[in-house]
Amino acid sequence: MVKNRYIWTLLQEYLDLFPAVGIVGPRQVGKTTLVQNLTLEKERIYLDLEKSSDRAKLSDPELFLKAHEDKTVILDEIQMMPELFAELRSLIDEKREPGRFIILGSASPELIRKSADSLAGRIGYLELTPFHLGELENGDMDRLWIRGGFPLSYLVASERSSRLWRENFIKTYIERDLGLLGLNTDPYLVERFWRMLAHAQGGLLVSENFAKALGISRPTVNKYLEFLHGSFMVRLLQPYFPNVKKRLVASPKVYIRDSGILHSLTGIDSYEDLINQLLVGNSWEGFVIEQICNVLGDEYEYYFYRTHQGAECDLLLIRSGKVKYAIEIKNTLSPKISKGFRISMEDTKAEKGILLSRIQDSYPLDTNLQAMGLGEFFKTVERYSTAS
Repeated sequence: MVKNRYIWTLLQEYLDLFPAVGIVGPRQVGKTTLVQNLTLEKERIYLDLEKSSDRAKLSDPELFLKAHEDKTVILDEIQMMPELFAELRSLIDEKREPGRFIILGSASPELIRKSADSLAGRIGYLELTPFHLGELENGDMDRLWIRGGFPLSYLVASERSSRLWRENFIKTYIERDLGLLGLNTDPYLVERFWRMLAHAQGGLLVSENFAKALGISRPTVNKYLEFLHGSFMVRLLQPYFPNVKKRLVASPKVYIRDSGILHSLTGIDSYEDLINQLLVGNSWEGFVIEQICNVLGDEYEYYFYRTHQGAECDLLLIRSGKVKYAIEIKNTLSPKISKGFRISMEDTKAEKGILLSRIQDSYPLDTNLQAMGLGEFFKTVERYSTAS
């Protein structure tokens, strides 16, 4: 049902290149399983830093790590001991050879780095996301959309089991994980904020509105958002500013990254529930954006475009300063071009326009403008990238 994880080949390359390799991604996404399946040239030693017994082994980290300098040391949940980064830097500088350390973390390097020394130039980071379409052998898009891509949510036999897993994930994340990451606050407020974000899926982020509704300050809202973003729960899609004399929307758009978590936060239990909800269009938009960002990764930069005059594009794919694709996302089998999307293509000088909908095939709508489904889009991007 699932192929090798998409970062597998690149991970092998990183281990041959960098003294330390960092694999980051949300909890329960499969980081530990991925590393356990690696074939390493050296003997490995694994430490789970959530276990007090393993943290105790590192009470004198220099002594312990030097005693195992001939092995690949795997440090899981590194955010539990960010002070180790300074020690790793010294050890790497003393003996710089590839594949010495594999670091697993459930927070972004930026969030961890707030309380840790940088390993810049010594570490290569890879993000492991929940499953995406490119990793699924049967390409069950509807199942992936409703359940999301967390392995234990996607792979279980029943919808009920998937829903129960996600509900428990949300509860544990709020009551335990955020505190471990350093956010010490009222879990009830964080849960309310997270659910409000879910109901505002794909909307512009206006911190003042959330602050007023929750009875907290704008800086507190931004702090909550920083932790949700830094732990891979939320995506902030920034606006694109071409050199045009128009009033542009300046706020980012906010998305719950995993569609299954989104549906649990909004009380959607099944595909039948979803298609009858007002949220369905925004859910589909967020799902498609997340699939594109995860499959294409660092090949492109990702933005949206909107003016106060009504021009709008859901997603821009930019490479080398040029807009390669302008994408409008529609949850329909009969996609039609909007005037605002045509204007956005002109404003951004997009090379190609895509009306991405629920259809399976593709067909032209106009010069450099096509309607297609998500699977066909990935094939088109691959062909276009090869040609260019």
